[in-house]
Amino acid sequence: MAKPEAPGVRIRRWEAGRWSDSPDAVVTEEPLQLLLDGSPLSVVMRTPGHDLELALGLFYAEGIVRSAADVKGMRISAESGESEPRVGVDASIMDSNQVDVRLTQAPRRRPERSMLSSSACGVCGAVLIEDLRRDLAALGSGPSFEAGLLPKLVEKMRSGQGVFERTGGLHAAGLFDQQGVLLCMREDIGRHNALDKVVGRMLLDRRLPLSGAILVVSGRAGYEIVQKAITAGIPVVAAVGAPSSLAVALAREFNQTLVGFLRGERFNVYSSPERLTG
Repeated sequence: MAKPEAPGVRIRRWEAGRWSDSPDAVVTEEPLQLLLDGSPLSVVMRTPGHDLELALGLFYAEGIVRSAADVKGMRISAESGESEPRVGVDASIMDSNQVDVRLTQAPRRRPERSMLSSSACGVCGAVLIEDLRRDLAALGSGPSFEAGLLPKLVEKMRSGQGVFERTGGLHAAGLFDQQGVLLCMREDIGRHNALDKVVGRMLLDRRLPLSGAILVVSGRAGYEIVQKAITAGIPVVAAVGAPSSLAVALAREFNQTLVGFLRGERFNVYSSPERLTG
């Protein structure tokens, strides 16, 4: 399966009062055309790799699909090198950077969003905030997680971030179980894309909702991260950076435990702290 890339470039570097020529690595960012039953739906700016998961995770967050059984098949450009045995895939008839998701029946709803979603924002094209909250349900109480487990998860996630180590330009989303075992980790230039890839993987593995999982994300926790995590049933979201005010409000409304500034041996809890014990 295709992996995130870090193409090499030649640069001029200024250091200690001197210029030098040196190699550097930059993360790949390319557009991906998403089609639904053959009709163009959206263009997503992303880091190539795990595009099938990205498409399914995004469609799950938008309420278009709710299980792998909703997907009749997927078509993807041949050069992607991707295949997924759990859904029908035709890798020979698409143009470059396209994924076509074919459903078993008409979608529950067709999202009203613009035709461009940037790598910086996963909900920029939504017409109304209310559209993003339409299918959300409050998370149940529990399960409990050992508070001392959280700081260890960041290092576990970073140990798998090969492209980040070379470029410093990728976000990561790591999904862990209650014992801190890594279930899935994905990288992308967009933090919301990385999460969509994780959720897409879990949808293909028929493991949704993720009621016993912890999500760890690099960078900040914005509204779109919390919204997508609630949709997937994830009770605990921990971010290396700061949460936004909307993220905190949404987490509190839907009973999600939101952790921010997860660095070293410390972190802040902004909602539903009772899930964290010890």
